[in-house]
Amino acid sequence: MGTSYSIKLSPAPDASTRAMLKAQIDQRLEVINAQMSTYRPDSDLMRFNHSRSTDWQQQPAPIVELVEHSMRISRLTEGRYDITVGPLVNLWGFGNSGDRTTPPTQSEIDETMAQIGFRHLHTRNEPPALRKEKPGLQIDLSSIAKGWAVDEVVNLLKARGLDSFLVEIGGELRAQGEKVPGRTWHIAIEQPSFDTRVLQRVIPLDDTAMATSGDYRNFFTEGGRLYSHTIDPVTGQPVQHQLASVTVLAENCTTADAWATALMAVGSPDAPKLADEHGLMALFIMRSESGLHETASRALLESGLLEED
Repeated sequence: MGTSYSIKLSPAPDASTRAMLKAQIDQRLEVINAQMSTYRPDSDLMRFNHSRSTDWQQQPAPIVELVEHSMRISRLTEGRYDITVGPLVNLWGFGNSGDRTTPPTQSEIDETMAQIGFRHLHTRNEPPALRKEKPGLQIDLSSIAKGWAVDEVVNLLKARGLDSFLVEIGGELRAQGEKVPGRTWHIAIEQPSFDTRVLQRVIPLDDTAMATSGDYRNFFTEGGRLYSHTIDPVTGQPVQHQLASVTVLAENCTTADAWATALMAVGSPDAPKLADEHGLMALFIMRSESGLHETASRALLESGLLEED
């Protein structure tokens, strides 16, 4: 997935158990990579992306499941979240096709936008398959696959009888149980800063997943304007709003991962309203002329998690 992972267990198992778990986890992640990676030209997902066929194409069931999950959120965000936006992300230099320091031309944007759109993608469960209406349509699951992988590792650990752990892949994470007796896992949320790593707040997690999306890690500037890696599929442009980062807490990391990206794409002032509408636990950090300020969704405020900061 082009990133790292970290797994903490409490209490720490012995060396042989650690080695066994690591081998099993690596094997599970390798299967997920072989299915969903956009870095591997031979992955199941990339085979679909490279194909120009508009017929049904067989795919692993997890890919179809994640596509359907993503498309539900796409509909709820009126297309602001769209897993077919990959070609636009690459065009702006934020994908795996190389960086750029200047914006693409409007004609390049228009040409690329003609090849995207989740409404041109269809799913089938029996047997699992995908179909595209446009030959050039591509799928990028990077906004949800890391969360899915976290949940898969959690399922593996639970199946081995473990109940206190912290699983993190590429910054998306899920915690369960206690770090030490009497104290749950506490997770830091970074302040959205472009040049330093500053703590914004700490949130306790128990059997909860957390994912953060922001504009401060992957961007370029040109002509005094900041271009973020979060692309609005409706305009074809990087998002331009006051929302600097959003953190979503959920029962599973698949949901937290996708909604963090989706709410970041929706931006202010609509993202907090959308979070309240769907009962999401979300923390928004906004930029203004006076600095940064937080807005929490109703569900997060009612959870009491912010009171322990």
